[in-house]
Amino acid sequence: MTHDHFADDPRTNRERMLAGDLYIADDPESDRIAHRALVLKHEYEMATIRDPQNARPFLEELVGSLGEHAYIKPPLSVDYGENLHIGARTFINSNLTALDVARITIGEDCQIGPNVQLLTPTHPIEPQPRRDKLEAALPITIGDNVWLGGGVIVCPGVSIGENSVIGAGSVVTRDIPANVVAVGNPARVVREI
Repeated sequence: MTHDHFADDPRTNRERMLAGDLYIADDPESDRIAHRALVLKHEYEMATIRDPQNARPFLEELVGSLGEHAYIKPPLSVDYGENLHIGARTFINSNLTALDVARITIGEDCQIGPNVQLLTPTHPIEPQPRRDKLEAALPITIGDNVWLGGGVIVCPGVSIGENSVIGAGSVVTRDIPANVVAVGNPARVVREI
């Protein structure tokens, strides 16, 4: 039997989600925004194939903010899109998965390799709350001029400092300072730049 975790909390699940608190992903407004993101993502991909010069407006409508000359090579996967913020002149290669339940900020002049995953959702370690479908999310921040190699996974709540390089296939489980190279699973700093 499922426990009512929110008996004394009058907020909607979407309000709890946006506050960074535990919630259940069954909010109608969140469902509407997720569906809108799915449609815009598809329209952006189709426009990129048919008419690349006129594809950007779909991407601008999909994401929370898109800096000048920033580009995402399709395909792209997001939860909501509106919580994804991309700085000027950033290039994102194909197959980005940005689970933007919480804010994801990507700085200016970044290089994001193919098949990168930016994952903000978290789930309880304890079995029963997880069985009850509780989840939360923590923001991800990527500083200016960061290079994420192909297949990098950035976990919830992580910040990566400016100018740092994360080696291909690395799993970033904790903050990485500015001006370093980090590699591995979990990613560890191997040298300063």
